[in-house]
Amino acid sequence: MEPHPIRLVVEDDLQRSRLTVFFRLILAIPHFIWFLLWSIAVFLASILSWFIVLITAQLPLKLHRFGAAYTRYSTHLYAYLYLAANEYPGFVGEAGDYPIDVKIDGPERQSRWRTLGRLILAIPALLLTSALTGAPGGGGSGYQSNSANAEQPEWWSYSGTAGVVAFTAFFGWFVCVALARMPLGFRDFAAYGLRYSAQTIGYLLFLTDRYPNADPRLPAATQPTPEKPIRLTVDEGPRRSRLTVFFRILLAIPHIVWLILWGIAVFFAAIVGWFAALFTGRLPEALHRFIGAYVRYEIHVFAFIFLIANPFPGFTGTPGTYPVDVEIAPRELQNRWKTLFRLFLMIPAQLLASALWGVLFIVAVFGWFVGVFLGRMPEGLRNLGAYCLRYTAQAYGYSYLLTDSYPYTGPNEYVAPEPEDARKELPPWPGPLRLSLPSS
Repeated sequence: MEPHPIRLVVEDDLQRSRLTVFFRLILAIPHFIWFLLWSIAVFLASILSWFIVLITAQLPLKLHRFGAAYTRYSTHLYAYLYLAANEYPGFVGEAGDYPIDVKIDGPERQSRWRTLGRLILAIPALLLTSALTGAPGGGGSGYQSNSANAEQPEWWSYSGTAGVVAFTAFFGWFVCVALARMPLGFRDFAAYGLRYSAQTIGYLLFLTDRYPNADPRLPAATQPTPEKPIRLTVDEGPRRSRLTVFFRILLAIPHIVWLILWGIAVFFAAIVGWFAALFTGRLPEALHRFIGAYVRYEIHVFAFIFLIANPFPGFTGTPGTYPVDVEIAPRELQNRWKTLFRLFLMIPAQLLASALWGVLFIVAVFGWFVGVFLGRMPEGLRNLGAYCLRYTAQAYGYSYLLTDSYPYTGPNEYVAPEPEDARKELPPWPGPLRLSLPSS
């Protein structure tokens, strides 16, 4: 597999200036004005580009450079806004002058059929980008519907819906003001969202006809990520049964009922566990097994419903019985202060988990159509869904006192095994898409 023509390079050291973080939105006002004006010009250029590529099958070099500069500039700007980088960005989108940069290959021949239906083909990528970052460009461009005319798209408008990256920026703002440092997980997730957003913009502007790659494993982290007591494992290829995919929601009804009933019992068990952990410093063994089985069962069911896995799951949450499984470390001593304030400490994690459910829903919707027609789940979407489930499992485990280790937001911790057939056909992903993360 060749590397994507649009790649992200990160050379950020995680250090942040408290002063510029505190006034970041105000400092970015000149960029908002310039971005709006540039977006209007890009919209007009994209119409011209569509006709040219449709006729000649290749974008002219000058239009390619113009669109590439806009793609880089929007990435620089929203890396600054989302606290993924610290330096004040330039206004021209020059390559190599910002800690989070975009490398874009030169013009290439493109399929006229893909060009003809580009706007329709881009809808899944646009929706997923909106869920991740707000809209293409990190929240400042893309489709946006208004209530007066829901079918009329507004192109390249600044006001976009907030995505998961916006949540990481919101909570990261408080951390940066307090510690002058952006958490590694927040920065890496923002970089992932910006990478996918840049590829979506490039696809819309005809810089390439390669579809955006949603796989959170790519690029792989070169900086160690923290070991967590709750981990997700995936041991299944992308093949799906068309019949069970088509009736997936109906098949899941018994599990949904059982999940609700079991959840009621877990709610009361968590209350008892909170008092026990507060006084003894750890969750009782019986409660740890009971709640751990419930969290594992939740992930089994969610993996089935959202097409991250294919088999019908069992009803007991037994370890090792499902291809998408949760490994939970044995009970451990926990900090009583963290236990005392767990109800408040878990709020950011639960909000992020809730936001990721929007991403998971989009993954399932488009995965359903692909699964019904092709009998397989796109691997990039499967891996993105698995990341959402991994964070969900860690958030639930933290909330239910299985551990006092906070969920890790970075998308690079989870690595799914390659399917057997893919191992034979595809070489390892090459280096140009690698994140360059200096040690901090």
